[in-house]
Amino acid sequence: MYDMLSKIPFARHGRSRAVNAENPTGEKGRGGTAQSVLGPSRKGSPCLKDIAPGETVTLADVAGPGVITHIWMTVDAKTSDADCFVLRDLVLRMYWDGEETPSVETPLGDFFCCGFGKECIVNAMPIVVVPSRGLNCYFPMPFLRRAKITLENEHANPIPAFFYQVDYCLYDDLPEETEYFHARWRRERLTTPGKDYVIADDIKGSGTYVGTYLALTTLERYWWGEGEVKFYIDGDMEYPTICGTGMEDYFGGSWSFARQEAGKTVETNYSTPFLGYPFYANHDDTVYNAYHNDDCPPMRGFYRFHIPDPVYFEENLKVTVQQIGVCHRGLFERQDDLSGVAYWYQREPHAAFGKMMEKELRWPR
Repeated sequence: MYDMLSKIPFARHGRSRAVNAENPTGEKGRGGTAQSVLGPSRKGSPCLKDIAPGETVTLADVAGPGVITHIWMTVDAKTSDADCFVLRDLVLRMYWDGEETPSVETPLGDFFCCGFGKECIVNAMPIVVVPSRGLNCYFPMPFLRRAKITLENEHANPIPAFFYQVDYCLYDDLPEETEYFHARWRRERLTTPGKDYVIADDIKGSGTYVGTYLALTTLERYWWGEGEVKFYIDGDMEYPTICGTGMEDYFGGSWSFARQEAGKTVETNYSTPFLGYPFYANHDDTVYNAYHNDDCPPMRGFYRFHIPDPVYFEENLKVTVQQIGVCHRGLFERQDDLSGVAYWYQREPHAAFGKMMEKELRWPR
């Protein structure tokens, strides 16, 4: 991080711009022009209002060459008592250089390492989430001709207020070897015994894998984290080139993330620049009826960003994790509920993503 600071005086200058509700086009000298009750240029349009169910709004649509350097967003996570999963009901998409299929497609919360429709505190280098639902992304996102970012509201009710800002720099050109940012969300509501959960697949071309977010709902008892993360690189078929030693190992933890308190084993959450376990819950805090119980399967969220240790590929890439547990009988194949986001860069064109799962199937158990 100090290296980033030390390069500021020697950085290649671009033309700094920002898109938000106060300047939807990012045009130079056009920020804050909306009329306000306080007068000209006095907070006239701080947010998008009343995004209707089924509506897709364009957050940014700017011409390049340029690089998005920072994205900030926030939304009220609960718009009705009957349905609280706004962070899973809003779908974030990004398109580069006029492509018809998105390079980024993920529920809003999961993109920012907040699965289960629930925010948490994240202190990673590329993703930062601070109170309350301050969602920040620092992944650089280059584009040659055009960058378009949209948000689709699949929630049951209108979104009364959505705040955001997309900061970017315009340049005269970009290096020929520039790779484009991609992110895709997947879910398998019930994994198959002996078959690995697929974190990322159908990645074709040359690129760099830079991160994984996993949201795990455990559906069986005993320890759940013996599954190994595997990277199938450039034609690997039966066996991968990289095979880890366990799920908690991949996310930088050890010995079940556990500590002892009063003779009881307690899991420990943590959030660091490149890896973390920021979320754990085994109760439903969205219960609104006094006659409904609040128990639910344990939910855990993890991230690992391969910033100092990227995984390079030239032809294709597949990333999986086993669902293996251990108990007094030894290792066993588990069935759990897994979802997550894969983050990578690659040269375009990319393979088209499959259809996004319907919102009801995206909701946490």
